[in-house]
Amino acid sequence: MRTNGDNKLHKVQMALTLLLFILGVLLIVLSLGADAVGLDLTPGFGIAQMFQLLVGITCLTLAVFLYVRSLRTEGATQSLQADIGVRLAATGLVFAYVVGLADLIGIGTHVNPRFERPFVGPFQFGGLLLAVGMIIVGLALYHTSRGAGRAKSSMEFLVNGNGDHH
Repeated sequence: MRTNGDNKLHKVQMALTLLLFILGVLLIVLSLGADAVGLDLTPGFGIAQMFQLLVGITCLTLAVFLYVRSLRTEGATQSLQADIGVRLAATGLVFAYVVGLADLIGIGTHVNPRFERPFVGPFQFGGLLLAVGMIIVGLALYHTSRGAGRAKSSMEFLVNGNGDHH
C-alpha cells in the first residue's frame, strides 16, 4: 500500500513520464514534418531537424522506460535480462546520435567541400533505423523481464531448454 508521500512521488513520476512522452512525440512530428508546416530552417532535412529528432527519440525512450519501471513490482530485483535491455536501448541512443550527427562530427559521407552542407543520406537513414530497432529490442527485453508482474523472466525457456515456464 502506498503512503501519502509515495503517492505524491508516483503522481510526479507519472506527470514527468507524460510530459516526456508528449514532448518526444511533438519533437519527432515537428522535425519530420517541418517542411509541411513551414518550420524548416534549411532546405531538406538539416542539422536542426536532426537534433530535434534525436532529442525527441531520447524523450520517448525515457518516457517508456519510466512507464515500464512504474509497472514493476516494488522491491523486485532487476534481472540480467532487464540490465541487458537497458544497456541495449542506451547503446541504441548513442548509436542514433553518432549516426545522426555523423556529418557534423566529421565521420559521415557528406563532409567534403563539394557538399554545400551535411544532409541525411541512405547510410544515415539506415543507421537511424538500426538504432531505433536496438532501442525497441532493449525496451522489449526490459519490459518482459522478471519484476514487471512476473515471477520469472520470459526468457526462462533458454535456461530450461524447453518451452515450459514452470
